[in-house]
Amino acid sequence: MKIIVQYRHVYFILLGILCLQACNNQPADRKEAAPNAPSSTPAVVPPTSVYASDKEGWLVDLDDAYAQSIKEHKPILANFTGSDWCGWCKKLDKDVFSKPEFQAWAKKNVVLLELDFPRRMQIPEKNRQQNAAMQQALQIRGFPTIWAITLDKDETTGKYQINKLGTTGYTPSPDQFIETIEQFIHSKKQG
Repeated sequence: MKIIVQYRHVYFILLGILCLQACNNQPADRKEAAPNAPSSTPAVVPPTSVYASDKEGWLVDLDDAYAQSIKEHKPILANFTGSDWCGWCKKLDKDVFSKPEFQAWAKKNVVLLELDFPRRMQIPEKNRQQNAAMQQALQIRGFPTIWAITLDKDETTGKYQINKLGTTGYTPSPDQFIETIEQFIHSKKQG
């Protein structure tokens, strides 16, 4: 009986040591995962890399999109996407955003802003916070969601006022997509 008690003590001591080691292996600056993030650790964007969309012409920073929008007098087309997991987002990229007719139209008519919510990679904290704030402000419930907006900036606080022109989701062709967005843009100009 004395041997069994000694094994229990050894077992609890080993268990305690393992728990302490597990606690010490956690990163000191561990951040809470995004609501839809997988439980595995996502790839980290190296600090020396510049975060950008992999789609030509798309900006990822709201301040940059605002500045270009003001300079060129164009509304912002904000694409809420899950670039590495959302099937309909990938389909929209393939069927609409990658087509020359959309790209030519967009260059003349809108400022493109990608607000990404990836699951297998991590984007910079600034962009994560910006995207989450925009998601909340525009009450995004699913992906893809595309908003045509304009922004007004309060120069004293640096905060934006969002003027909603219209929203859409997946559209199967560039022509249909462009027609929908133009209705939003032109109805707001007339109203």
